[in-house]
Amino acid sequence: MKVFKSYLYIAGLALGLTACNKQLETSPSNAVSEEIVLKNLTNLTALSEGTWASMMDDFYGGVFGNPGFKVIALVSEVMGNDVALITTKYSYAPNYRFTQMVDKTQSRNSAIWNQLYKIINNSNIILANVDKVAGDEAAKKVLKGQTLALRAHTYLTIASFYQFSYLKDPLAKTAPIYTTPTADTTRGNPKASLKDIYTLIVADLQEAKGLLNGYQRTAKYKINTDVVNGLLARAYLNTGQWALAAEAADAALKNYQFMPQADYSKGFNDVNNAEWIWGHPETPSQSDGSYSFHFLDVSSSSSYYYSFMADPFFGDLFEAGDIRKTLFSWDGNAGREGNLQYKKFKFRADQTGDLVLMRSAEAWLIKAEGYARDNKINEGAAALNALRNARGASTFNAAGATQQQLIDAILVERRKELWGEGFALADIIRNQLPVVRKPYVDAGGNDIQVTITTPAGVTKQVPARYHTALKFADGSPFVANSPNYIFAIPQAEEQNNPNLFN
Repeated sequence: MKVFKSYLYIAGLALGLTACNKQLETSPSNAVSEEIVLKNLTNLTALSEGTWASMMDDFYGGVFGNPGFKVIALVSEVMGNDVALITTKYSYAPNYRFTQMVDKTQSRNSAIWNQLYKIINNSNIILANVDKVAGDEAAKKVLKGQTLALRAHTYLTIASFYQFSYLKDPLAKTAPIYTTPTADTTRGNPKASLKDIYTLIVADLQEAKGLLNGYQRTAKYKINTDVVNGLLARAYLNTGQWALAAEAADAALKNYQFMPQADYSKGFNDVNNAEWIWGHPETPSQSDGSYSFHFLDVSSSSSYYYSFMADPFFGDLFEAGDIRKTLFSWDGNAGREGNLQYKKFKFRADQTGDLVLMRSAEAWLIKAEGYARDNKINEGAAALNALRNARGASTFNAAGATQQQLIDAILVERRKELWGEGFALADIIRNQLPVVRKPYVDAGGNDIQVTITTPAGVTKQVPARYHTALKFADGSPFVANSPNYIFAIPQAEEQNNPNLFN
């Protein structure tokens, strides 16, 4: 295995060890190891803050296309149904064509894997020391609870992308579990089953929930019981514990209102949005994570790549009166004519954008799906309609509807509501579905013409652009439970961990 020893950046240790960012992988000349620094609660808290900052804002693998933790969301979206990628733009075409994440030699695979296990190892260092060091007991409880929840969130990410659905085979071997800090002499662990990983996830979250009871956070990036309940809802949904998923989702959303419809068009860049349960604030001085907007923001002139265009069939899912429908327009810019813009994400004026990690809208959808799969049709429809009504969409008529019709409607609503937030591939894997991409053509097989307006104000008809990758790279059709959907464990891990396949 590759061992991640953690170091705290101590240029100005007397200032409170606040500058951990970007210093968690190597030992710079002005760093000291954990054995020297991690002696009190202040230092452990600094490691926690530094881990979070590095997680969200470092370009992993030294590549601009890997903007912190959000790289996983970008990969997930581009491998799904609804992002019709401009493949001539930087970075994500291999993901879109399903040639990268299946290849264990690719640097992005290593970057994602190394980041995830670095977060886990730093969490394990904190958990191994927090009960031993001097410090306020209430603050120690909060730090321990937040660290357990972050470790659970990281393992939940691993379980979501490195193996097929839990409901397909809970005993499928997935990835190693580590619950104690690693050292140079640590023997790598073998792959654990999905069942074992989810057992740890739920145990960590349940303990975290108790430790964080009564904690009032000062910023939305800090984990509280609302975040923990949201993570529990995700874990229960993934493992088919429908009633528990609905219950946890309901608990997660109780302190959050639906955003006003006007806020939906403001760019999904503000952590203070009424629906955001968990998110990361970005500032001009620390904004590397904002780089993800260069791919998602397709309408700002300052966006470098504007490559995550919408599939026209995705746009057709929305009806008149739905606030989300107003965010679509056909691109009229030279070289981009006929692409469908979905202007959900936009940079702020200072070229930053806060990063969303969890919203109450997702909790409403988990609540709806949990009820629906538990055959509580009226309750599931009511939860779905709460969200649809907030967006100005028509209500789902539960009268005479079958359970499967309701489930199908909820899954479509997840695509509509959570576009760009990282759930596309995860939902395909979780629900054992195939990727669906089709030519956007008329009954005669001809490209459908759409009306655009050029920057000069000229209106004209051009062919609508749609998916360019309609099959896997080898020409085979998209199917459910394809190994092409699963992230490969990097070759370096295979080489460095002889126990991986034991």
